[in-house]
Amino acid sequence: MPITEFLARNAKIYGQELCLTEINLDLQESHNVTWREYELIENNPAGEYRREMTWGVFDEKANRLANLLLKRGIKKGDKVAILLMNCLEWLPIYFGILKAGAIAVPLNFRYTAEEIKYCLGLSDTVALIFGPEFIGRVETICDQIPKVKTLFFAGEDRPSFAENYDRLTANCSSDAPNIKLSDEDDAAVYFSSGTTGFPKAILHTHQSLMSACYTEAEHHSQTREDNFLCIPPLYHTGAKMHWFGSLLSGSKAVLLRGVKPEWILKTVSEEKITIVWLLVPWAQDILDAIERGDVRLEDYELTQWRLMHIGAQPVPPSLIRRWKKQFPNHLYDTNYGLSESIGPGCVHLGTGNIHKVGAIGIPGHNWDVKITDENGGAIPLGQVGELVVKGPGVMKCYYKDPEATAAAIKNGWLFTGDMARMDKDGFIYLVDRKKDVIISGGENLYPVQIEDFIRAHKAIKDVAVIGLPHERLGEIAAAIIELKPDCLCTEEEIQAFCAPMPRYKRPRKIIFDIVPRNPTGKIEKPRLREKYGGSSLVAIQTEK
Repeated sequence: MPITEFLARNAKIYGQELCLTEINLDLQESHNVTWREYELIENNPAGEYRREMTWGVFDEKANRLANLLLKRGIKKGDKVAILLMNCLEWLPIYFGILKAGAIAVPLNFRYTAEEIKYCLGLSDTVALIFGPEFIGRVETICDQIPKVKTLFFAGEDRPSFAENYDRLTANCSSDAPNIKLSDEDDAAVYFSSGTTGFPKAILHTHQSLMSACYTEAEHHSQTREDNFLCIPPLYHTGAKMHWFGSLLSGSKAVLLRGVKPEWILKTVSEEKITIVWLLVPWAQDILDAIERGDVRLEDYELTQWRLMHIGAQPVPPSLIRRWKKQFPNHLYDTNYGLSESIGPGCVHLGTGNIHKVGAIGIPGHNWDVKITDENGGAIPLGQVGELVVKGPGVMKCYYKDPEATAAAIKNGWLFTGDMARMDKDGFIYLVDRKKDVIISGGENLYPVQIEDFIRAHKAIKDVAVIGLPHERLGEIAAAIIELKPDCLCTEEEIQAFCAPMPRYKRPRKIIFDIVPRNPTGKIEKPRLREKYGGSSLVAIQTEK
């Protein structure tokens, strides 16, 4: 069943009930209001900028956009791109594209103008809906994207090269268009993180989206009483697919624009949030703020907060131990997935398996998982191999890239490129990305293992381990270390801290620098390799 039918159902049953709230505390601090719909709530001492939407309005807005697209000659199977920051318009626009039978193409809001142009061309996009933050980038390329016949601008002060999204949709019918959709129809194109160059276009069907709904609902048991706090970017599969649990249950959600620890805790408290999905850096920042005394948990009402879960990257076990110390009553889950295996976890820990923290977990709802050698063959239990997954959320293909598709999908199994092992209880432990494995003197080094060890140092905020060329050993492990504010640490201290590790695993070069992460929290190791690949810094030997 197409996912749009759940929206129509919610509008019919819960039409007058609140479904989405957008809160922008960054606007409150900067007083830089960019959307006319923001209103300063009267008698609200916090003075936050806030907007709300009911299920009925959500469905009407989606229908109006669908009818506008059809009116403009956009037909079933055409691609329509979304380039917006998280906002109240985002999800109605996404569903409006689907209701028209078109294919939604969410774009990363950090893309440069060249990357936007590349992704629009690769996906054969014919229309683009963009927000005020992207006027400069879109203007730079608007004469270089001939396939994109229509530019809609969502916001005030419309640029001359685009049409007004608000005005045009307001004049369209709010009735659902008569477009028949099936599970097999193409629904969305997402882009890989682009950590190895320009991103690949990943094509998913309506079946993929529906499978994400059911997987999320099974993993986290959303009910009508829940309220989900969504902070990660909606262009990414993870954030939106976790929200699909709210869609399925007809429950509320809050879009928070801002990641400061006090903003997150304030929103959880005042909005009566029950479920929060965090990225590792944000969870780390919350814990650091608590431990420094910058925030006091007793200042917030948090008793209703029942679940915190993390995904999009490996989660240090030490982080979860710290979290459970501060929030002993929280359920916790780790979710593992890829854009190619859409949704809220083809592998997940499960809220009842806290004793297995460190594992990414067991196969997700409706998913099969195995660990294989480089040829796809079985390997002995406990040995490291490639993680491969199979389920209803596996992508249809890499769009217009049959060779890459054939390399990634074999007999229905998606080869993830992640190295993992399975214990005797069937729990899977992520070891590292296949391409990130460092081969030093004939030994395989897995950066995630080294990072987890080093991250336990009290002065360290973040760490990334990469391989750098070495004349004798082929590669050596280098640790890029970001210290916590007001913390000092020397190279000798790091060496001493790493002494308990096996000799061959110890990083041979220590670099103090910022650890760059993308919007979904993944370490941008290609940037670090580019920056330090030709470094003339003297390697710090952990042992002669």
